[in-house]
Amino acid sequence: MVPPRTRLSLDADELRHLYVGQRLTTTGIASQIGCASTTVLRRLREFGIPVRPRGPESGALVDPETYAARTTWSPAIAYAVGIITTDGCLARDGRHLVVSSKDLDLLNTIRHCLGLGVAITLYRSGPGRFCYRLQWSDRRFHAWLMGIGLMPAKTFSLGPLAIPDECMPDFVRGCIDGDGSITLYLDRYHTAKNERYVYQRLYVSLVSASRPFIDWVRASVRRGAGLNGSIAQSVSKAKSPIWVLRYAKHESIQLLRWVYEVPDAPCLARKRLKAEPFLRYRG
Repeated sequence: MVPPRTRLSLDADELRHLYVGQRLTTTGIASQIGCASTTVLRRLREFGIPVRPRGPESGALVDPETYAARTTWSPAIAYAVGIITTDGCLARDGRHLVVSSKDLDLLNTIRHCLGLGVAITLYRSGPGRFCYRLQWSDRRFHAWLMGIGLMPAKTFSLGPLAIPDECMPDFVRGCIDGDGSITLYLDRYHTAKNERYVYQRLYVSLVSASRPFIDWVRASVRRGAGLNGSIAQSVSKAKSPIWVLRYAKHESIQLLRWVYEVPDAPCLARKRLKAEPFLRYRG
């Protein structure tokens, strides 16, 4: 018999892993760690982990065709891989995957792309800071991602990935939605010389702590869209180098047309909204 655990030994991260990641019921968790199911339910509420309704969960069981689709290249899968590459994490256990973001729309989009039935949870990422997390278990998809070049603890070691050329626009769009930005502003720096010297600036950027990955993305975009971009280095708060791949206005317009070529392709709505005026631009 498993000895009962004390109140303090029931860790929030472990409970979230069992309940959210492995989809165990409160009864199943209680049996596994040696406590009452009411204790598990109480801890879920104390830790702010949303409790699933009783009974079978809609969408929890995924048919084999959906699982097979996750390991077959498509615009939706390429986009999801872009998100996972920038904002995701592959666990060392060979089965669990996590994507964290402050943007709920982003997690809902990737959940739809992958046909996931798991819940999105809210968790504390620091004092007074909260973030959303999508966590699920899929050994086959985890192994497939490892096969194309992703890995656990990839922040500084990420390199080139085995992405088909025809899927690169979707992959890059996912990267931009994850760790990129579309910056648009009016430059009035020279208005002191002439009030008409007002310029619209547009930059599309992607950041990474891995220079080999940034170099590979730049080469892939050059091959697929004929754009050069530029790479600059900055320093993070942790004093680690951060690499920024940036495209200025005219190349940005061409890049946006390239990644948003298909109108109904999965994307983050607020970034697409910024790009929309330039998708109609013909100057």
